[in-house]
Amino acid sequence: MHETEAVADARRFMEICNGCRYCEGFCAVFPAMELRRDFAAADLSYLANLCHGCQGCYYACQYAPPHEFGVNVPRAMANVRAESYEAYAWPQPLAKLFQRNGLVVSLVLAAGIALILFLSILLRSTQMFTMWPVQPGAFYAVIPYQAMVWTGTLTFGFSLFALFMGARNFWLDAGSSKVPARAVGEALWDVLTLKYLGGGGHGCNDNDERFSMTRRYLHHAMFYGFFLCFASTSTATVYHHFLGWQAPYPLFSLPVVLGAVGGVGLLVGTTGLFAMKFTADPVPSSKNLLGMDVALLVLLAAAAATGLVLLAWRATGGMGVLLAVHLGVILALFLVLPYSKMVHGVYRSAALLRHAAERTYP
Repeated sequence: MHETEAVADARRFMEICNGCRYCEGFCAVFPAMELRRDFAAADLSYLANLCHGCQGCYYACQYAPPHEFGVNVPRAMANVRAESYEAYAWPQPLAKLFQRNGLVVSLVLAAGIALILFLSILLRSTQMFTMWPVQPGAFYAVIPYQAMVWTGTLTFGFSLFALFMGARNFWLDAGSSKVPARAVGEALWDVLTLKYLGGGGHGCNDNDERFSMTRRYLHHAMFYGFFLCFASTSTATVYHHFLGWQAPYPLFSLPVVLGAVGGVGLLVGTTGLFAMKFTADPVPSSKNLLGMDVALLVLLAAAAATGLVLLAWRATGGMGVLLAVHLGVILALFLVLPYSKMVHGVYRSAALLRHAAERTYP
């Protein structure tokens, strides 16, 4: 991380907080802060990604606006967090995609849908979009299996590697640290339970000083919905390659059940969080992250919604178009994955791992 205005603001706030320590029990940020006397840019990047934006410290702070100190830790951390996504992105020339991220995601989404529709017509014919398929292998009559697999494998593989390289850059910038097995287990528990989306344990202050677990529950629905959808795809891969069973699968088969439950969870989580954006207190929030937040929520909601619509109408003449649109959305998701707000999950997990390691070997 480089020295920026956002970093300087975060450093000033952390120096004030380190002298006050009223919020030391609120979340993971403040115990990690107390282990430091000086705050380099890399330290502030680590603390910013450790922050879950629960906003509890803002409403509890005696130095928050309108005090002359103007301490606003959630906004400062969000601003540094937004800059860290671009700073650690790999390869660096693509880091600029974080700028005007909402526009980038919208263009990629439109291009992905158009591309899959065009290739489907080119590789097959327009007749594939009026068929009424119910038999196994019908999806591949619209889009060839090899084209589907190789496109998904290459794009998703690149995105995973780019995410790994970004996490590596983040980890190395903060300095080396021992990571005992106990720390891995603690960090994994913190990630899977979304522990710090509960603030200090009572919930987040999403709109005012009242505590609420709504944001945490919606994140749970989105988080586990996403992984259930991934589990559905993985199960379908096993069915196809090892059992010789081709999609579409029966309504109560494991891939369909996992995908349906995951899709509903993903849709509930994303739409709920999207709605909360319009009721949240804007003062402790960062405008720099709003475009990224909305773009990712819309993209994930589109992936879930198109998948559920495809499931509901897969035995109709609209199946071909619905399949092409859904795969276009998935292609867009794979392409923008490492250059969207999705990276926050990777960096936040790495920050929680470092925090767990510091607790074990301070």
